[in-house]
Amino acid sequence: MSEEEAPAYRPLGGATKRAEQGGARPLAQKRLALVTGGHRRLGGIIAAAFARAGYSLAIHGSHDTRLDSPLALTLEENATEWDGFTVDFTDPESAEELVALVAERFGRPPDVLVNSAAIFGQDRLDSVSADDLMRHYAVNCAAPTLLTKAFATIPAGTGDRCIVNILDQRIDHPHGDQLAYTLSKMALAGLTRLSASTLAPQVRVNAVAPGLTIATPDYDAAQMDRLSAMMPLERLPQAEQIAEAVLYLAGASAVTGQTLYIDGGAHLRSYDRDFMHLCR
Repeated sequence: MSEEEAPAYRPLGGATKRAEQGGARPLAQKRLALVTGGHRRLGGIIAAAFARAGYSLAIHGSHDTRLDSPLALTLEENATEWDGFTVDFTDPESAEELVALVAERFGRPPDVLVNSAAIFGQDRLDSVSADDLMRHYAVNCAAPTLLTKAFATIPAGTGDRCIVNILDQRIDHPHGDQLAYTLSKMALAGLTRLSASTLAPQVRVNAVAPGLTIATPDYDAAQMDRLSAMMPLERLPQAEQIAEAVLYLAGASAVTGQTLYIDGGAHLRSYDRDFMHLCR
């Protein structure tokens, strides 16, 4: 197959094969987004929004890059050029190498970095361990910090480049549940403001703080209905609305240092426990 006849999208591993055949082609006509944790759940929905918007995609997973079925279909339907990258952020130093690896495979550095990968544990002040604290900080804050460093320092052009961090609405009114996770997200919120100031004007840095959106098996339908009624807007956000906010910030060239709360207004109120313990 000639280069002119090659498909417009790149299936998993395609970039590696192309590199072996003589190097990856620069993607001059499309912006390139690196989405960590972008192969499933909320990260996958964010990646799908970028695909529909015409971006090329570098999709990261901590242990694999097996795509959620809807994401795989979206990539195929939009002829998205993409590749997968597996890096375990429990070793945060490995995160710093990810940006260079993406640049090597695609022939250019990413224009957008979405720090979506995260871990989430069940601990409180009376039960949290040093290991809990260090693991959550490594994945949820240290890895995004080193990715930010690498993104900002890799040689790149003068076009609009930006970072979007995924936070959590609880950072405004933290409660005692999931302590290690909450502390790590509060630290990531601090990184957002600090790096927005430090990296301007070359790199914009913003954040999206979602509320409860993709229910886990911990919730049932009736509980979700009651939780919706508790929100100031009497509704919970849809995952697609969170992805829309990320996509907006990726293109909002006059915006930096901002956090968009996509949560039905949940950040305006204080809740005694995590949502999974309420309205049962």
